[in-house]
Amino acid sequence: MNISRRDKTLILTGLLLAMFLSALDQTIVSTALPKIAKDLKGLNRYDWVATAYLLASTVLVPIYGKLADMYNRKIIELFAVTIFLTGSFLCGLAGQFGTLLLIGDGMNQLIAFRAIQGLGGAGLFAMTFIVIADLFPPAERGKYQGLVGAVFGISSVLGPLVGGFLTDHGGNIIPGIAGWRWVFYVNLPIGIIALWFIITKMPAIFPKGKSKGLDFLSAILMISGLISLVLALRLDKDIFAWSSPTIIALIAGASILLASFIIRSLKIDNPILDLSLFKNKVFSRSVVALFFLGIAFLSTMIFLPLFMVMVLGVSATSAGISLIPLSLGLVTGAIASGQIVSRLGHYRRLMLAGLTVLFIGLFLLSRMTADVGYWTVSLYMVIIGLGLGPSFPLYTLAVQNAVDDSKLGQATSSTQFFRQMGGVIGVAVMGAVFSATLSSQLEVNMAEFSNLGNQERSFDLQSGSDTAAIEAGIKSAFDEQYKLVEKVFLDNDQEALEKLKNNPAIPAEFKDKLGSSPSISIHKAFDEQYSQIETLANNQDWDGLKAILDSNEKMPTFTKNLLIKGLENPASRAFTLKQFKNQMNSQADSIAATATTKALESIKLEFDNQALSIAQKISRALKEAFTAAVTKIYFYSLFVIALTWLITVFIPEYELRKTFDEKAPIMTE
Repeated sequence: MNISRRDKTLILTGLLLAMFLSALDQTIVSTALPKIAKDLKGLNRYDWVATAYLLASTVLVPIYGKLADMYNRKIIELFAVTIFLTGSFLCGLAGQFGTLLLIGDGMNQLIAFRAIQGLGGAGLFAMTFIVIADLFPPAERGKYQGLVGAVFGISSVLGPLVGGFLTDHGGNIIPGIAGWRWVFYVNLPIGIIALWFIITKMPAIFPKGKSKGLDFLSAILMISGLISLVLALRLDKDIFAWSSPTIIALIAGASILLASFIIRSLKIDNPILDLSLFKNKVFSRSVVALFFLGIAFLSTMIFLPLFMVMVLGVSATSAGISLIPLSLGLVTGAIASGQIVSRLGHYRRLMLAGLTVLFIGLFLLSRMTADVGYWTVSLYMVIIGLGLGPSFPLYTLAVQNAVDDSKLGQATSSTQFFRQMGGVIGVAVMGAVFSATLSSQLEVNMAEFSNLGNQERSFDLQSGSDTAAIEAGIKSAFDEQYKLVEKVFLDNDQEALEKLKNNPAIPAEFKDKLGSSPSISIHKAFDEQYSQIETLANNQDWDGLKAILDSNEKMPTFTKNLLIKGLENPASRAFTLKQFKNQMNSQADSIAATATTKALESIKLEFDNQALSIAQKISRALKEAFTAAVTKIYFYSLFVIALTWLITVFIPEYELRKTFDEKAPIMTE
């Protein structure tokens, strides 16, 4: 093709803009989903919005690769962009016109329209790599394919920020249109610019060689099998356990359908994925390496924000922003590796160097403690990004350089497909590891609090290390117990007393103080003293009476003398005793009220301190449990990357072709 350097640059701009939409969509929507699900009243179908897109964008990648080997690549690229933009526009309209026939409410509409988006998104990544391969020979291709990784990294940074901004403030753009709808509408102007570049600057690009029509039976078997497999992996395991009939049926169905697809592919002349490609050692080893890289990449992207929220206690938005260092490292690594390979012509050394850096980053993550600092994690993320950066362009470049141009589309799309499937399968497996580790660690770490009642333990794990939130829940429970103490002290409520004594969360030494309230004790003491005085007065034991009164240091001597004179006179004795009784009751009431208030204040302070202490211990236990679960994932990822490194060592390295006329190297190994 005789295309000027300027036109190639404009075509590349259009391709990268289109791919940017797909990459951006994966992060921008996740930020807005909570608000979307709330507005559309579909929180119970929250995960299906992401699953629908993932299904379509994953299972159709091989189809796009095959179509690229059969038809005009410009038409296929335009088709992918148009379908993606159509899906974006429809997603923005979801629920705007109420319930729709066959589809249902707004949430169902969004799920269906996200699947349409995925139909287009599947082609945007694959076609970008394929068309770049049509524009530049392998020797030059690396630096341009490195831009793909850069675009992906930039979208990872902008997605959460743009998604949050549009969700919160997009409603001010046009009154009456919810802000989250602009998360989808924002694709339209960018997509239209991309379409203009492609339509006006990109020539018709036809594949080399002749190809028969698409085998629809193979397509049906492959798509059905992959849908069954992805659903089995993605369905919520709290609802559909691995041993449930639904998951078993999906896995069995996927196995049968994919086996039938392979058998069909071996028998026909024009398979969707030419299985003879796996005889090519560069192709077969590269796609396996990319599969494992997909595991490490997506596990890092998904579980790191969880660590930031649960352990470091940052907000969800800050957790999303915490991925920016990773994205910056990825952009730097992708661009640098692309430039270096175009200058030196060696790709395997850069692959191994990137995997080594990635291994170091994952090792550092696997050694994190609950006390790790935010900026320390950010540094680790930069290292991870630098290690991941070369994986975007270099494995694809090695594959494209090693296969015949007539199979370029299938080979290129396979690199994307295996990376995505690695991510899907890896997240499912790592998710199971995370859940099992977290469960066992919580059981160990929370053993200290096994004596707490259900109410005291009903804190929300989603509060993570937010001690204030945990304390509020526990304090509320202790406040309920304090109300029982008030009933005991103020009303002598024996039922409340029994509840307190039967509560294992109340310390034994405190229960001993609940035998009687200060008021009862004080009134009892005053009643006993009055009874003694009354008995002595009636028995005319004035020496004994004087001795008891003298023991009361707070009673003035003048009052004591008047009391004795009043009691000595038989005519005034009953009246004097009655008056004295009233005075003692009044004094007892005053002293009891003061004592009860002080006792309750002391108990309240003790309860608050105990709630704070328990909250801090629980917060620490949670942080350590989540840290153990997340670092276990990174520990297993080390073995994944080590295996990837070993596979990469045995990828044959052939000189990058400098022109389109050179044939792919003959596989001699």
